[in-house]
Amino acid sequence: MGAAATPQLRVMGVTEVPQSTSGIQPDTECNLSRYTTLRLGGWATRVVTATSADDLVRGVREAGERGEQVLVLAGGSNVVISDAGFPGTVVLVRSRGLRVVDTDTDTVTVRVEAGEPWDDLVAHTVASGWSGLECLSGIPGSTGATPIQNVGAYGQDVAETITGVQVYDRVAGTTGRIEARDCGFSYRSSIFKYSDRWVVLSVDFRLARSPLSGPVRYAELARALDVAVGDRVPLVKARDAVLRLRAGKGMVLDPTDPDTWSVGSFFTNPVLDQAGYERLRERAAELGEPPSWPGADGTVKVSAAWLIDKAGFGKGHPGPEGVVTISTKHTLALTHRSGTARTEDLVRLAREIRHGVQARFDVTLHPEPVLINCAL
Repeated sequence: MGAAATPQLRVMGVTEVPQSTSGIQPDTECNLSRYTTLRLGGWATRVVTATSADDLVRGVREAGERGEQVLVLAGGSNVVISDAGFPGTVVLVRSRGLRVVDTDTDTVTVRVEAGEPWDDLVAHTVASGWSGLECLSGIPGSTGATPIQNVGAYGQDVAETITGVQVYDRVAGTTGRIEARDCGFSYRSSIFKYSDRWVVLSVDFRLARSPLSGPVRYAELARALDVAVGDRVPLVKARDAVLRLRAGKGMVLDPTDPDTWSVGSFFTNPVLDQAGYERLRERAAELGEPPSWPGADGTVKVSAAWLIDKAGFGKGHPGPEGVVTISTKHTLALTHRSGTARTEDLVRLAREIRHGVQARFDVTLHPEPVLINCAL
């Protein structure tokens, strides 16, 4: 992946990286398809498993010292790896743990290891009466991936609760903390997404001490809860409703359901300026008003799922030879239903969809997952 411009960061508590190699577990099975929710991807030169932050740092540093390319891979739920695989070392993030690092009357701050499964964390916060992550229930992957994508759903983004991220800086060779204000959070993005300089080790979240959810912002969720937008509901009720909605769209991992063999939403919702949005409305006049939401600085966020469907790519639309398809439950998910496809089959379907939406609406779709050794 190409490196992004390096911002000026306030990195606190910098320490030199330890030199020991203990704890890193080499993996003799280097077929990367076994580590991705798409069940796609070629082979790596080497795979090692890191079960702690120190092991993660060592694995990345030592591969770099050998002159190898390095790919840090956690849950594999938001990555598309080419059929050619990865010509270097893949470091699997399998660190676990959560601890409270600060409390006051109204909030609690927890530090969560990068490899902690995300939905396990959300379930724990709900059970503990900590509000702020409940609408992010059911999202697959690891906690360390959430700041990279600024993961969000049903009206919540992790940027709202993250206070800082502990990282390994591969350029400086040190570990430290990047404050939330320096993470460059924006819609499904951050400074981490397009740069391999920083390896996320753990993430700090400040959550409200409350048995109630945050204000319900998403109309679909409000309808499912039978409340008004802006109302609050018990945390468990919010989590259960989100899980039902996601499962109905094939967005909760289920080994028996091929619709979930995906990376979730393959494309982000386009963000258009006013001129672009007016052009879209003109092109879509006979189809009705495109679903949209106001964005920052006068921009408008438009439903990618609506664009895809109205461009002629409905649920179940097949890709090359039918080995990959759009999900039968949601037009934003591209699925490896057959279990026999190649990554190139999936990429060809994504290209077909993107070109079709561009031709019909003059709107460019952008992929949400990270693409490794492949491109649209």
